[in-house]
Amino acid sequence: MLYNLIASTGSGSTILEWIDIAAQVIELLAVVIIGVAIFYATGRYLLHAVVRPEEGDHYQDLKVRLGKALLLGLEILVAADIVRTVALEATLQSVLVLGLLVLIRTFLSWALVVEIEGRWPWQPAREG
Repeated sequence: MLYNLIASTGSGSTILEWIDIAAQVIELLAVVIIGVAIFYATGRYLLHAVVRPEEGDHYQDLKVRLGKALLLGLEILVAADIVRTVALEATLQSVLVLGLLVLIRTFLSWALVVEIEGRWPWQPAREG
């Protein structure tokens, strides 16, 4: 619908190009967040494992940091997919592909929560 409205105006291609660029920037942001988090968490893990090997569970801290970064990255990638699908490719096939991507990313998010917190997202947090 937005595509048809914009395409009927004279500057439609420019607006669609900007929307596509915005979706690409959002995707790039997600990749940068994941990449920076991987390097930061790995560097922190190596530093703490060498300097203070007896203090705390460094591997668990690494898993939590990486998991949270991946969760954030997945959420941002879903946002980019929504922008692209709703604004640029509002066809039945693209909406179905978006739905499949959201399902896959939701499952991955749940799996990460289970790995990080040891519980399903809908279960109450464990005390202690």
